[in-house]
Amino acid sequence: MIPRYSRPEMVAIWSPQTKFRIWFEIEAHACDAMADLGVIPHENAQAVWKAKDVEFDVERIDAIEAVTKHDVIAFLTHLAEIVGSDAARFVHQGMTSSDVLDTTYNVQLVRAADLLLAGIDRVLAALKARAYEHKDTVRIGRSHGIHAEPTTMGLTFARFYAEMARNRRRLEVARAEVATGAISGAVGTFANIDPRVEEHVCAQLGLEPEPISTQVIPRDRHAAFFAALGVVAASIENIAIEIRHMQRTEVLEAEEFFSAGQKGSSAMPHKRNPVLTENLTGLARLVRMAVVPALENVALWHERDISHSSVERMIGPDTTVTLDFALHRLAGVIEKLVVYPDNMLANMHKFRGLVMSQRVLLALTQAGVTREDAYRLVQRNAMKVWEQGKDFKTELLADPEVTAVLKPAEIEEKFDLGYHTKHVDTIFARVFGQG
Repeated sequence: MIPRYSRPEMVAIWSPQTKFRIWFEIEAHACDAMADLGVIPHENAQAVWKAKDVEFDVERIDAIEAVTKHDVIAFLTHLAEIVGSDAARFVHQGMTSSDVLDTTYNVQLVRAADLLLAGIDRVLAALKARAYEHKDTVRIGRSHGIHAEPTTMGLTFARFYAEMARNRRRLEVARAEVATGAISGAVGTFANIDPRVEEHVCAQLGLEPEPISTQVIPRDRHAAFFAALGVVAASIENIAIEIRHMQRTEVLEAEEFFSAGQKGSSAMPHKRNPVLTENLTGLARLVRMAVVPALENVALWHERDISHSSVERMIGPDTTVTLDFALHRLAGVIEKLVVYPDNMLANMHKFRGLVMSQRVLLALTQAGVTREDAYRLVQRNAMKVWEQGKDFKTELLADPEVTAVLKPAEIEEKFDLGYHTKHVDTIFARVFGQG
């Protein structure tokens, strides 16, 4: 996590102050619940709230931890310094450190998910707007990097919209998956704390009580969360790669917005490079990097070991901050993407009608020619275009075996671009709804 690829809203979720504030709220709400249950005096629970508006001294907590070698104990010691040792004597009663750490981590992941969902919404809005703008902008579709058949730029935006909408649903599920808390004690048995304390704390923090925990919340939940982030990152790269290919000099069907004063190369003044989408490709790798460690965190010894901790301290902030930045960068790229419809048409016609080969093939079979013979006739004429630079339609019209079956007008009709875009409205209705 570095400032260059960070937005302050997401960084704030992972700040020490935010973390300690959540730790405090967990401890204070737990005291309230224990007081209501008659376990501790109400005045002690109320006294803890003296720290409600305090800015915790991070340096002081770090100094205590340097001695105790335990972060939660260091915080509790500092809290006692603030509210008084007598008021704090019931804080953390019956709890274990992981009750605080795991519940806090999930609060942070839930908050991070909310920001990520907002980022996805911005990407979706940009994709939808550009899809309708270019619904009928015809371009050549490609498979294996080779010209295939006509499609539209609007459909390209629309399929990315559908993909990102699926990601939104996945992230909503992943958010719910980690929205649990545990205040269940050393091995999850509630031996020294009432389950109703957990219920109260979770309700105050917007979480659900973990149905069954050990010393920790099960890590399959977190694995699913980071896997969902990995898929979002893969989709970001999918869009970025498409734009990068479209910006290649030989293609130039679209390009990133190039602002006044922007420079593309220290050596070559003419360069306009797809630096933002290249950057997004790299950032996607960093997000996906968290998926395997998160999966490996699922298997812990017995009721808990600490092997997951160092991993999560890094991948939690690093992954969410990076993905948050990437989503907003992607939205900006899409919003300002420069599209070149004339270049799209020029590229499509570059190979003189070859992209209509399937229509001719189907017409021949429908006219009674076997599929094998039809394929041979079409390919024979197509190869003249590839190898000799001929015009596909002209060659078909000059082929007696073809014209013996298809009239010239029928051949001409097979080169109508509208044939390939006739169902665009249907596809849009499926993606965006009838409205």
